[in-house]
Amino acid sequence: MPVPDSSARPRGGRLLTGAAAALIAAGSAVLGFDACQNSGPPRPAPGAARPRAASPPPGPVLKASTPVRVDIPRIEVHSRLLSLGLDRDGTLSVPSLSQAQLAGWYAKGPTPGERGPAVIVGHVDTKKGPAVFYKLGRLKPGDMVDVTRKDGKVAAFAVDSVEHVSKAHFPTQRVYGEVGFAGLRLITCGGDFNGHSYTDNTIVYGHLIGRRIR
Repeated sequence: MPVPDSSARPRGGRLLTGAAAALIAAGSAVLGFDACQNSGPPRPAPGAARPRAASPPPGPVLKASTPVRVDIPRIEVHSRLLSLGLDRDGTLSVPSLSQAQLAGWYAKGPTPGERGPAVIVGHVDTKKGPAVFYKLGRLKPGDMVDVTRKDGKVAAFAVDSVEHVSKAHFPTQRVYGEVGFAGLRLITCGGDFNGHSYTDNTIVYGHLIGRRIR
């Protein structure tokens, strides 16, 4: 399992240290327990599957506030957000399969809108059918993601890129490394189902472009 170096620490007052950083780094630790027996979710369009090489221009940054809801109009995602931490074995918690229609925010990272990479994860599907992030791979650069926060502000993010990668080569630095802007990462499973879990991850990268009062 890859271990990020000290540079792979998101800003926003919360550092990924020790076992936490090591165990959430691998894609299999992020979302390795989907129980799908279907043919698999939609894959990113070829033109969208290129991770952004350069950082977005400096933009707005918000103070910390717990996120409570995520809305992604293009793929019809409207979910309250669970707060996720680490399990007793040090791996990143994920929503239970009974809550597969809900996404979760990694609460030891920056809150959405703070400087740094805020991380939201969700299941792709279960044996019963599609889950909250089933259509995540359909997002394209420019699509919008709104995250409602406890302070009443809605953080508006624009998608920069969509990446489809093997869990064995999870891009730890791109996902969790420091960035000089308010970033967002949406993560789910993808690729082929091997009888236990998916082989890949779909990762969406975005940046904050504004905010409004709900």
